[in-house]
Amino acid sequence: MSIPGMRRAAVGLTALAVAAFGAVASTPDQADARPRPVDVTLLALNDFHGNLEPPSGSSGTIAGQTAGGVEYLATHLAELRKTAKKKNTITVAAGDLIGASPLLSAAFHDEPTIEALSMAGLDYASVGNHEFDEGANELLRIQNGGCHPVDGCADGTPYRGAGFQYLSANAFKTSTNRPLLPPYAIHKVDGVKVGFIGMTLEGTPQIVSQEGVAGLSFTDEAETANQYARELRRKGVEAIVVLLHEGGTQAAGGGINDCVGMTGPIVDIANRMDPSIDVVVSGHTHQAYNCDINGKLVTSASSFGRLVTDIDLQIDKRTGDVLTAKAENVVVSRDVAKDAAQTALIERYQTVLGPVADRQVGETSAAITRTQETLFGTTMGESPLGNLIADAQLAATDTEQNAVAAFMNPGGVRADLDAGPVTYEEAFTVQPFANNLVTLDLTGAQLYCVLEQQFVVNRILYPSSTVRYVVDPNGTTAPTSDPCAGTRVVRGSLALGGVTVDPAATYRVTVNNFLAGGGDGFSALTAGTNLVTGLIDLDAFVAYLTAESPVSGPALDRIRTTAEASAA
Repeated sequence: MSIPGMRRAAVGLTALAVAAFGAVASTPDQADARPRPVDVTLLALNDFHGNLEPPSGSSGTIAGQTAGGVEYLATHLAELRKTAKKKNTITVAAGDLIGASPLLSAAFHDEPTIEALSMAGLDYASVGNHEFDEGANELLRIQNGGCHPVDGCADGTPYRGAGFQYLSANAFKTSTNRPLLPPYAIHKVDGVKVGFIGMTLEGTPQIVSQEGVAGLSFTDEAETANQYARELRRKGVEAIVVLLHEGGTQAAGGGINDCVGMTGPIVDIANRMDPSIDVVVSGHTHQAYNCDINGKLVTSASSFGRLVTDIDLQIDKRTGDVLTAKAENVVVSRDVAKDAAQTALIERYQTVLGPVADRQVGETSAAITRTQETLFGTTMGESPLGNLIADAQLAATDTEQNAVAAFMNPGGVRADLDAGPVTYEEAFTVQPFANNLVTLDLTGAQLYCVLEQQFVVNRILYPSSTVRYVVDPNGTTAPTSDPCAGTRVVRGSLALGGVTVDPAATYRVTVNNFLAGGGDGFSALTAGTNLVTGLIDLDAFVAYLTAESPVSGPALDRIRTTAEASAA
């Protein structure tokens, strides 16, 4: 039963309620004879993304403190367990523990991260979209153990699998219509049952390569949660927690324990969830918040292991209902002792990785950031590093594939580049997905459709130096069903290499295989023909850094508004 439900049940019990719950205590002695509530602590994280070592730059700070690193995370978790009753503490996560990881984890297919989080005491985790980056079979290997089918056990030791259970309630094997992994788990604490339902976002197929989700189908988050909540209640579980890899965003000014002007998918999902669901541990947006939405405690611990959400539940021992639920996001500060076992794990993998990570591949004349400029009042325009990557992808395909333009998706640029020497590890951290470059034919008209679709999906592609076009703030955004119907991009303004694009002509354009498959909602790119697969995107980026060093951030002048174009 949800917390609001308990409040309603506690006010003015009728004869029917007395029959259902037992006689109402009429004296202090009778009241004292009731079983004391069971205190249960949940320690929650999300979007760890393989950050075993402390993240650098802005990714390594939160709430004004340097934070993160699994050596410190493990120590904080241990201390929080001491504060609570250790046997009544359950550690959970809301997806994207792996994928888009730094080289130390990614070079070993994220086995180090699974080992580290298992040692840190993780019990249950929902899958996230990045758990599907290498496909369903690889996710099952990550759960169950065994050497990688291609690379083997790269560190020379057997991989034993996760010491925690992944939950996947809304990812189904299409052939059998059965969940890929268990949809829920029941954890008994001091005589009461706590149910955990784990899910990724329904839109996972739109943000993962098609190879990653082959043979799978994904269902609505709220409907799936409600279905399994009913099943849990039939099994006598009244305290229900959803681990959901989907989230929202606070308005500006909200702190890590605030809930200011919340927007995003989590709001609608929580509002549609059954009242029997008590807590939603969320993620995906890399934001921190601590909310009450529709009578449910809804939390998120930002990203990269910089926060742990400390959730305290009081559960009625007789009925199993949650009586109270409160949470606090705690900073994983670096002013505590490092966990020795985690330090040993990191050092072991660093040794195996050898000199590859430290190899210098280029140099920057100044820091190059992925920060996007403001376009139409929102931060979704060009970025210096995004433009640089697009330039690198064009350079890798202009001669061999006759490409005249390249476009990079913003979500694929994962970190900034500092000033000075650039190591292979730093380049990898910027481009960790190992996507292949794909060069394809698009007509000029189809190119306009792709650019119009940017405003449908609210993601601006980073263009190569050959691309110029003008956008109209007063133009019409296309309907989702027909991206070509938009008028945001001024017709006749698109030029490639200084030549105005002819809608009837054909142009060779380079993107990564994620975009070529319609990723990030760019379905217009799937109309491309004569596809040729080329280098891994990281290899193209490294080659460009080496050839062009020292490199600097390109100017942000490839997309202009009508006002800027008129003033020019």
